[in-house]
Amino acid sequence: MRKILVAGNWKMNGSNAMAKELASAVANGFNSSSSVEMAVFPPFPYLNAVAEASAGTALQFGAQDVNENQAGAHTGETSAAMLVDLQCQMVLVGHSERRANYGDSDARVADKFAAALSAGLLPVLCIGESLEEREGGETEAVISRQLDAVLAKTGIDGFAKAVLAYEPVWAIGTGKTASPEQAQEIHAFIRDKLSALDGIIAGQLRILYGGSVKGSNAAELFAQTDIDGGLIGGASLTAEDFLAIYNAVA
Repeated sequence: MRKILVAGNWKMNGSNAMAKELASAVANGFNSSSSVEMAVFPPFPYLNAVAEASAGTALQFGAQDVNENQAGAHTGETSAAMLVDLQCQMVLVGHSERRANYGDSDARVADKFAAALSAGLLPVLCIGESLEEREGGETEAVISRQLDAVLAKTGIDGFAKAVLAYEPVWAIGTGKTASPEQAQEIHAFIRDKLSALDGIIAGQLRILYGGSVKGSNAAELFAQTDIDGGLIGGASLTAEDFLAIYNAVA
């Protein structure tokens, strides 16, 4: 049975108390023996709080970004080794907000992906198109470009220990959601592209959907052949809403 991953990106929200309470509620609210895994991505200052709250549980956690360098004069940045030291298991790379608001190029995202792998972290590579690109019929070209940068850096073998998250930018925080059929179409395109390089790796790769996922639409989305879970934004900020997604698919 395939593993579904329900991952919550808290973005720049919360407090130390909220991080502890939410992580604890989520950790104790799902059955670790089910086929659904749970993970959270809190802001950097709250990683320790989540580590403490999730200790001894099956809840996984990671950071929202990582610097591609091992160490040095990079004030304000965090290395992959530092994240491992904080007990992180995962890290997001290439989130649409990092790409759009902070200038993370495809090449830099690939470098971050490689840095995460080298440190033993599971990179969750975020890819996706804007509304303008979708309306211009450029979705597959954009997805291919983003994937090709990482493939050029690590080869297909890099995806053997990674997760992909397709997040159509036009469906993030807008209330708009790609239909299950639309989402499946792009997920299938991604898997087919990688299958041409290695069918086993592509077949085992978990590809998440991120874009206004909630308890009411999770089951139908995750029932699609190539959708292996979700990268959840706003709905992960309350245990009730986040666990509703888990309960819809568990």
